[in-house]
Amino acid sequence: MVSKFNGLPPLKRYRLIQQQNQETENPKNITTTTPLCLPAKKRKQCLDSPPPPLPPPISTSICLPAKKRIFAFHPFDLNLQYNDESEKSTAAQDPVNQAAAADDDDGIICAVCESTDGDPTDPIVLCDGCDLMVHATCYGHPFTAGIPDGDWFCAQCLETKSDTPKAAACCLCPVAGGALKPTTDGRWAHLVCAIYVPEVFFADAIGREGIDCSKVLERRWSRKCYICETKNGCAVDCSESKCALSFHVSCGLKEDLCVEYRDGRRNSNNQVAVVAAFCAVHTDLWKKQEQTGKFKIVARDEDKN
Repeated sequence: MVSKFNGLPPLKRYRLIQQQNQETENPKNITTTTPLCLPAKKRKQCLDSPPPPLPPPISTSICLPAKKRIFAFHPFDLNLQYNDESEKSTAAQDPVNQAAAADDDDGIICAVCESTDGDPTDPIVLCDGCDLMVHATCYGHPFTAGIPDGDWFCAQCLETKSDTPKAAACCLCPVAGGALKPTTDGRWAHLVCAIYVPEVFFADAIGREGIDCSKVLERRWSRKCYICETKNGCAVDCSESKCALSFHVSCGLKEDLCVEYRDGRRNSNNQVAVVAAFCAVHTDLWKKQEQTGKFKIVARDEDKN
C-alpha cells in the first residue's frame, strides 16, 4: 500500500499514509479530524478532543509587564483572629491628633466661655481653693496686670476665707457655683450671666468688677424660664419679636441656644450692649439665616414688651 504513494510529493504522501493507518485502526470507519490532516492555516483542535489541562494556580502574574503585575490576595481564615494593622499604623502616624484628643479629654475647660483653648498669652488658670478654671481674659481682675506668682484664689474663695467654700447662688439664674463675682448690692452673679443680660454692666469693664444689676427690668425677675420652668433669677426674651418665650442665660447656653453679644451705641437708657438670644426653634432659623450673610443684630425695644 505504501508503494502506490511513491510518486507523490513527500508531504502529501505522509498525510495519506497517516490517514490510511487511522482507517485501519478504526473498525467502524469513523474518521477523526486531526490538526495534522488540515492545511497549516486552518489547523484547529477537534471538537471531540478533551480540553487542555488548566495551568497550576500561581500567586502572581509574573508574565505581565512590571507595571501591570497583579499580586493575588491571601485568603482569610475566619477561624483566626487578625490584628488590624491599618488602625495602628494610622494612629502611630498621626501624633498631632492624639495630642489634641488628650487635651480635649483632660477636663480643662473655661467656666466662662466653655472653651478648652489656651495659649501663653491667655492661659486657663486654676483656683487653688475650689479648682475653678477660667481664662485670664474671661475672669478679668486680677489677671489684667498679669498672671500672679504662686497660689491664686477666686473671688468666692477669698470672700469665704476657706479652701472649701460653699457654692454661692447666682442672683441672675438658679445655677450654683461657677465663675462668680460679687455685685454692687452684696449678691453674687455669674460673669457669663452679667455679660448676656442686657441691663447688667460692670463698674470696671476691663477688670469685670462691680457687677451692677440695678438697671434690670422688673419684668425679667418675674418671667418663667421655659427650659427649667422656674422663676429663680432673671430671664432674657427670645429676640424674635413675635416669640413670647424667655429663658435664663445659663439654661440657654446649656441647651446650646444662640446667644450673641455685640457692642452697641449708648442710648437714653445707658445701654451699651446689644444681646440677641433665641429659643430652640428660632436658633435653628437664625443659624440658617446666618449662613447667607444677610443678617443684622439690632437692639430689641424693651419698653414695648
